[in-house]
Amino acid sequence: MISYGRAVLDLEDELVDVYAEVFSAAPWNECEETIRQFSTRLQTDVRRQGFRMAFAQSEAGVDGFATGWLTRDPFPQHRAYPQVAAQLGTDRVRELLVGALEIDELAVRAHARGHGTGRALLAEITADAPQRRAWLLTSRLATDTVATYRRLGWHEVPALPGTQTGVVVFLSPNHPGRPR
Repeated sequence: MISYGRAVLDLEDELVDVYAEVFSAAPWNECEETIRQFSTRLQTDVRRQGFRMAFAQSEAGVDGFATGWLTRDPFPQHRAYPQVAAQLGTDRVRELLVGALEIDELAVRAHARGHGTGRALLAEITADAPQRRAWLLTSRLATDTVATYRRLGWHEVPALPGTQTGVVVFLSPNHPGRPR
């Protein structure tokens, strides 16, 4: 199911629980403060242009979710954005990412993994991406996550020579700027 804007906040407690379960584990190992910050970020994120969230539910509650929004111009300069800009360069950032749907979070509870939940969430949240342009990033250290995105058909954007950072940038399977 997909939800837009502030309606997402009706699920806030469950979303924080999912986030905590997924991101307190390796390789993320996020602390309690970072998990609390997700709740605060969510309050702000729902007001971003183009914000949407896809979520999967079962009798157990929320099994997973994906959040995203449209990447603004100028390209942001907080969180991991400077690493992305350094690695891709201004022209590729503008061409591939600005105005595209940015997947910010993808979190699937352990019991829901291996059943297509992540694939379904990504398909649903990117279904109406502008001109099929969607992207995401993940930590280079999250080797299982990197392998999963590749297996799902996402395309890694190669870093410019000598600029590799701790993040990997992926374009959605149907992104017109994906490597051929």
